[in-house]
Amino acid sequence: MTTTASTAGPLEDILERARRVPPTATFPGVDELLTWFEQLRDAHPDLVHRRRIGSSRTGEPLHAYRVGTGPRSLLLVAGVHPNEPIGLRTVQHLAGVLVDDPALRAEHAAAWWFIPCIDPDGTRLNESWFTTPTDRAAYFRGFYRPAPAEQVEWSFPFDHAGAWFDQVLPETQALMRLIDEVRPDLLVSLHNGESGGVYYYLSRDLPGAVQALQAVPPALGLPLDDGEPESPLAPVLGTGVFTMIDARDEHDQLVALGIDPTQVPSGDSSAAYAARYGTFSLVAELPYWTHPACADRTPTATSYQEVLTAKADRLDELGQVLTGALAAARPHLTWRTPLLRAAEAFAPAMVNAALGERVRAADPAHLRPATVAEVHSNTEVVHSFRLRLTGMLLRALDAELTAGVGPYPLQQVRAELGARFEAWLTEALATELVPAPIERLVGVQVAATLATSHLLAAQVGA
Repeated sequence: MTTTASTAGPLEDILERARRVPPTATFPGVDELLTWFEQLRDAHPDLVHRRRIGSSRTGEPLHAYRVGTGPRSLLLVAGVHPNEPIGLRTVQHLAGVLVDDPALRAEHAAAWWFIPCIDPDGTRLNESWFTTPTDRAAYFRGFYRPAPAEQVEWSFPFDHAGAWFDQVLPETQALMRLIDEVRPDLLVSLHNGESGGVYYYLSRDLPGAVQALQAVPPALGLPLDDGEPESPLAPVLGTGVFTMIDARDEHDQLVALGIDPTQVPSGDSSAAYAARYGTFSLVAELPYWTHPACADRTPTATSYQEVLTAKADRLDELGQVLTGALAAARPHLTWRTPLLRAAEAFAPAMVNAALGERVRAADPAHLRPATVAEVHSNTEVVHSFRLRLTGMLLRALDAELTAGVGPYPLQQVRAELGARFEAWLTEALATELVPAPIERLVGVQVAATLATSHLLAAQVGA
């Protein structure tokens, strides 16, 4: 029996399930989500079991919920990056469906483990835009993403070529303990991107996975991304499907560029940690907003080299703006908030990213015409970095000024940076992006999870 034959029937059923995700226009806040899981447990005490796995940095309890039993263990983790809340709806939907559908539980023969939100502290700092997620201005004004060393996904232990990371977060320790205990067959780290199309990361090639995953977005009316990869080091398995980004390769690339990899410290990923148990890891990256250009392979009159050079110039400019504002503000800052720490970490990272793009642009192979998708995705990356990082620094300055401890020089820094943010926001909003229906995005993660679970089971049974 071939993998394709064994999964053709299940995939059609899976896609139909994905289409039935009910419409929603918002993301749940942390309290709303945790209350929902508690209500699910109270209503089904025989099926839903809660386990405390640790505490957040501010002392909030972290829980995992197990639905059903079986010889396999499947682990879904939401809130891994607190600015990526699509997964909050995904765990909510899939947990509810599994409780209501004994046939689905039997079909997968597994204990399903759900962590509703592994970083509640960071997620709360994004909640201002969860009720209006289609408003791009509100999104960037209320955006928060931790410094790399403070991200659950990138704070697992790391030891490579003299680089060492052991600043493991309490949230990461909690996830490590659960991985050590349940040794999942499948780990789904629930991420999402921002704009463009759908794309995936797999920890390794899995027969039938590329075709199955590529079939999901069009079945839900969403584009498969064919623009610039998130990292040029991620091996391509097929259009929109990559092997996981390897922290060791990223480290080695920085060294080759003459950049100190420890300048912006971070660790390894959840996939790398779980690999010790043979765990297969899946990430489905989803856009809040789409655009027809993200899948357009039409050649343009602009060379790919020109696209990369322009991107490098803009990222370098952003790095200079951020480092300049930080230098001017630093004598007047009294609180090292998570927002400030993030801005301090990402400012030099933008300068390094610009250097990396210049090295890529120098490759003679990049004299070829850029596609419409490549031009669009590189442009949107610049808009995203500008507004995300400038917005976070503005929030850090506002914390001081709102509290009444920011002197006049800090007000001047805020005014200048605020004007820059507004100009960049106007430029970004000139491209009219289309909000993707949240239920369709959730459907992609649900379908990708169920399809991968089937493929793994078929591989074991082959």
